[in-house]
Amino acid sequence: MQIGVVFPQTEIGADVGAVRAYAQRVEELGFAHLLVYDHVLGADPAVHEGWRGPYHLRSTFHEPLVLFGYLAGVTSLELVTGIVILPQRQTVLVAKQAAEVDLLTRGRFRLGVGLGWNAVEYEALGQSFSDRGRRMGEQVELLRRLWTEESVTYRGTYERVTGAGLAPLPAQRPIPVWFGAASPPAYRRAGRLCDGWFPQVPPGPRLDEARSIVEQAAAEAGRDPAALGLEGRVSWGEGGAARLADHAGRWRKAGASHLSVNTMGAGLESVDAHLGALESAAGALELSAG
Repeated sequence: MQIGVVFPQTEIGADVGAVRAYAQRVEELGFAHLLVYDHVLGADPAVHEGWRGPYHLRSTFHEPLVLFGYLAGVTSLELVTGIVILPQRQTVLVAKQAAEVDLLTRGRFRLGVGLGWNAVEYEALGQSFSDRGRRMGEQVELLRRLWTEESVTYRGTYERVTGAGLAPLPAQRPIPVWFGAASPPAYRRAGRLCDGWFPQVPPGPRLDEARSIVEQAAAEAGRDPAALGLEGRVSWGEGGAARLADHAGRWRKAGASHLSVNTMGAGLESVDAHLGALESAAGALELSAG
């Protein structure tokens, strides 16, 4: 099981030196990848009365693909979007940006995608919120063609490309596409299309139920369910490293191929505090420090 970390988007701040120091120390501790959440805009609760979203306009979010262009030059970590909200972005532009990140990281990149929940963000980016699920399947099909073919002509319900292609193509052809999934329709979509998925439930009956839907959809699409990756998540909190290691063991037993350690929301007030927690986690997880 490959173990990485969740980049503390909302708590790391805007200091470039802190971002670099965090990523480099994570690599030194023996973690294998860095997973980054995505939001382009935050809603203003003073304008959107009754706003209940977990993020707002004062929540810090570094743009993942631009951030990865920087991090590719200062670490050798695998870089993972967990997730980019694909239907609110232009498909061909995402294909180009992802190909560039993949080249800069020498193939150490996974593109995690999902639908998102923030209609305010969709409106500002000029994309439809209501049909985002239907559009994403078409987007993934087009992404893979753009990453593997020199010249692409594509006619879909939502996407249209006429005799055009990316140059340079990515190192991975195609780049692995992982799906965030938290509902039966999303599980079925993941089974049909994903290279791996991020469940939003812990090991146990709910994960078993979700995985059965994913694997059935994969089999019905003529795909090998055993070939799909699965990335779990454990959070730092009460109980410290011992509790975290126990939860990691549950994911390992559940057959997870990947795991990320999240330190956000744990009351850690500095980058050094996040790194201190990760140092304890690395020891408990018996990672090999660099």
